[in-house]
Amino acid sequence: MTATKVFMNGRSQAIRLPKEFRVKGPEVYLKKTREGLLVVERDPWEVCREACRELSDQFLEAMSKRKRLPHQKRDWRGVFK
Repeated sequence: MTATKVFMNGRSQAIRLPKEFRVKGPEVYLKKTREGLLVVERDPWEVCREACRELSDQFLEAMSKRKRLPHQKRDWRGVFK
């Protein structure tokens, strides 16, 4: 287990991550557990996967039976001038 420093950054508490613990993205997830804090690298697709897991079977069945509208080709060239 590696120890690190806790410090104040303005009015927020922060921890200094040693080089071997650097994360790829600009954000992480924090979760308070019985044992302490868990820091998990944030996967940008996880929010989408989590939302999909919460969809009910009834909703998914209704979506699979819905009538799809035909594709419409539109000319948008003059709209954003």
